[in-house]
Amino acid sequence: MSQESTKQADAAPALHHHPSTLGRYLRIYAALWKNSVTRETMFKGNFLLWIFVEVLWFAMQLCFISVLYLHTDTIGTWKKWEVVMLIGASHFIQQVFQAFFLVNCTNLSELIRTGKFDFLLLLPINTRFVVSLRQVDLGAFVNAGSALAVLGYAAHQMHLAPSALHLLIFFALCVAGIVIHYSLMFLLATISFFTVRAQGIVWGYYNLFQIARMPDEAFHGLFKAFFTFALPMLLVSNVPVRVLADKLDHPGSVLVLLAMSVVCFVLSELGWRASLRRYTSASS
Repeated sequence: MSQESTKQADAAPALHHHPSTLGRYLRIYAALWKNSVTRETMFKGNFLLWIFVEVLWFAMQLCFISVLYLHTDTIGTWKKWEVVMLIGASHFIQQVFQAFFLVNCTNLSELIRTGKFDFLLLLPINTRFVVSLRQVDLGAFVNAGSALAVLGYAAHQMHLAPSALHLLIFFALCVAGIVIHYSLMFLLATISFFTVRAQGIVWGYYNLFQIARMPDEAFHGLFKAFFTFALPMLLVSNVPVRVLADKLDHPGSVLVLLAMSVVCFVLSELGWRASLRRYTSASS
């Protein structure tokens, strides 16, 4: 497949807001969901095991915080239940990201290595759409539900009664955080076009998710600046929880989170297009 044909394939119908196009993509995505459900039902043991592992890991993090707060009352200005809420929000964002995007981002290098990416390029749909959303991790939705339960319990312990507007802003900011995670991991996955295998780099980024579970006030100087503007991990869950817990000192952090989500997505799209221009197919 030549570079010119690759460009033409990438120029396949994008996801516009025209009703017929939108309906077509929704039907395609519904079919992808059906395939994911079929795959999960074929391996029920693996499905249940991963749910158990994630719940156990989540519980261990909460236990760690409980032990930590036996020796201190605050981390910066963050009290115990505020940090529990932070961990819950971070876990929720991570699990929703994992449900929709994680497997697909990590599988891009395998698609390129095996030549299956060539067939995706020939499909009459936007290639990034099908690469990003081919599989759905249904177990992650269960784990996201457990994170919401912890969020609710922490809010109850803090005697919080967030309004519908606060909840709407919170979930909108969570979506912005998910966009940041997806965009950066997808951008790293496009390195596969140059190195064939980039799964180590992609999983390395995934391990950095743990930073998002920590209060931003625990960091200072260059380290805090790097994980706010270069890799905006500290924005992803800290800002939504500050809104929900009424700890937002300045609305500027909300604007920074929204701006970073847009910047990260644009960068990932530029990286994707540059990578496609270089790609000549697995057989060439």
